[in-house]
This record gives sequence, C-alpha cells and structure tokens, in this order.
Amino acid sequence: MPPTAARSRRQRAPLSRERILDVAIEVADTGGLAALTMRALGHALGVEAMSLYNHVDDKDDVLDGIVDQVLDGIELDPPSEGWRASIRRSAVSAHELLVLHPWSCELVLQPNRQSISTARIRYIESILARLRHAGFSPRGASRGYHAIDSHVLGFTLWELGHSMPDDAPPDFLETLLKSFDFSDYPYLAEHAEEHLRESDLPEVGEFEFGLDLVLDGLEKIRETV
Repeated sequence: MPPTAARSRRQRAPLSRERILDVAIEVADTGGLAALTMRALGHALGVEAMSLYNHVDDKDDVLDGIVDQVLDGIELDPPSEGWRASIRRSAVSAHELLVLHPWSCELVLQPNRQSISTARIRYIESILARLRHAGFSPRGASRGYHAIDSHVLGFTLWELGHSMPDDAPPDFLETLLKSFDFSDYPYLAEHAEEHLRESDLPEVGEFEFGLDLVLDGLEKIRETV
C-alpha cells in the first residue's frame, strides 16, 4: 500500500490510546525521540494535537506508553528448558527489540523518568525469579540480574553507537580502515582485520558471545554467592 494511502486509512481510524502509541512508535522509529512531539504525532494521526489529550496525559505519558509497549514484547517463558537457556532467550529477545527500536534503550536508562515501565518490572521480576528457582541465593540472583541487564543494555548502546550510516557505501568500513595508519597499533590492526574477515562457518553473534560469558560465570558461582 502506498504511504499516502496508508496514512489516509490510518487517519480515518477512530482515535484511541492504543492507536496513538502505535503511531508514536512509528514516528520515533523513523526520526528518533527528537521527532516525537505532540504536534508531529497529531499530524501523523491527522488530528489536532489537543485531541490527543483526551487519551493521553502528556508527552511523558506517551513516552511511558511506547517504551512499555516495546518491552512487553520480550519473551518471558517459564524455565521449562532450564534457567540458562530460558534467560538466554529472554536476553536475546530484549536485545533484538531494543535494536529494532533504538530510542527505547535511551528511555529505559533515562535517569529522570517519573515512572518505571510495568513491562520492565515484569522482566526484572522474571529474571530474578528464574535465578532464585535455579538455586541462586538472594544476593546471587541480584548480582546475576545486574550482570545480565548491564550486558543487554550496555551492548545495545555500544552496538547502536557503532552502526554504519544508512547511506554508507558497501565498502565504507574497508575504505575507512585502509586510510588509518596502524603502524604503531599492531593489535588494533589485527582487530580491524577480524572485522573485515569473511567466514562461511556459523558463528555466535557478538551479543550472544558476551551473554554466554556472563552465563558461564553465573553457572560457576551459582552455589557460592
């Protein structure tokens, strides 16, 4: 469906909180949080900005709603396959959603948010519960959750910060690295070569590699912390 036709159809739909949040996510995905103003949101919905306040309190309410909606998609299945595999799947799911909606990580970590996402509370409770049921002490579960969550959020921010521009040519990275003088940085040169190396072998992604290190460490200290 052409964008104009989709917009026209969307604008004819009844206004509701759910619809406002769905469109707010689209606006944020396209232009980032800076683009998500009440005026821009109203324009995307085909209504005056003041009409939005019949369904949401203010912009902060919209921000709370969209981050809650994104985090609600994290897989939180019970640990029928074992605590490690279950938590690994939840962490990978969280990472994939945060990358899909790059602005959401910023909102989760924003220190001056007035409220905490209900979906995030469920996620935290789920990780802690699975660790406790796996035999971790209250202290071990607490520290384990911190290690897992900091990897999910920290790696996501790192990955987003190192992503290639959308309009970058295919050989952008290779050209950039070839223009750098590595003569005084031999190990950095090796690292750069790894980025350019192609392999036909299936590999664990960088996020999963680090996550497995965290889970390996937790397995070792499960009954000692």
